[in-house]
Amino acid sequence: MTFEQIQETADYIKSKVAALPSYGVILGSGLGGLTEAVNIQSELSYNTIPNFPQSTVEGHAGKLIFGTIGDKQVVMMAGRFHYYEGYNMQEVTFPVRVMKALGVETLFVSNAAGGMNRDFKIGDIMFIKDHINLFPEHPLRGKNDTRLGTRFPDMSEPYSYEMIAKAKVLAAEAGIEVKEGVYIGLQGPTFETRAEYKWLDVIGGDAVGMSTVPEVIVAIHGGMKVFAASIITDLGIREELNTITHEEVLEAANIAAPKLAKIVSELIKSL
Repeated sequence: MTFEQIQETADYIKSKVAALPSYGVILGSGLGGLTEAVNIQSELSYNTIPNFPQSTVEGHAGKLIFGTIGDKQVVMMAGRFHYYEGYNMQEVTFPVRVMKALGVETLFVSNAAGGMNRDFKIGDIMFIKDHINLFPEHPLRGKNDTRLGTRFPDMSEPYSYEMIAKAKVLAAEAGIEVKEGVYIGLQGPTFETRAEYKWLDVIGGDAVGMSTVPEVIVAIHGGMKVFAASIITDLGIREELNTITHEEVLEAANIAAPKLAKIVSELIKSL
């Protein structure tokens, strides 16, 4: 996707919404309930937006939602794009580029993830403090356009320590238990084998999923601050006969989503 396409898409959206956002939110599988935290002003289906990919995964609605959380203007992606769907990394991360062009400076990302940490249980919320990128393609590969960001972005703090600290305080005040850990991004779409889960545990991962990492890389490239959280929907270090289904992932995500929605909405209000 080119700079000109990003601008074309942003200009179209600007013509359709009353107020431009400063905060962006990307929703993961089963986390559409987070939209209830937004005072919705307008919605745009992906299929009406120039250059926008189309979401093909169950649990992803496929629309941009504009509105407010408290007095903050937000844009929320109800439905993200995944590398495993056949999109290239520029397409997967295109919405983040568009958010930046609309004026978004802070990005909130959620996902459903499998847990490797033995202290985790299904339904836990994990604030992401760092990640390991195991995708076979990199979203910044190719010629760099300096209008979008620097050639070699620093990744020493991809997830804002300041926002993690604030979110911990807000979660404690709300009586919500949270965990913190390292997220590993893999291509998918298969869930991991038992051997892969053990390997991911050994190399330092606490949770694993098929999204988030490319979007965060592009957000950092564009100069955004990022807060991200996983809902642990299955456990990789598990009993031999236990299998994982997408339906179970969605069910676990839906149960925990209101807790994460409260944390994220209160965090946005506090900024």
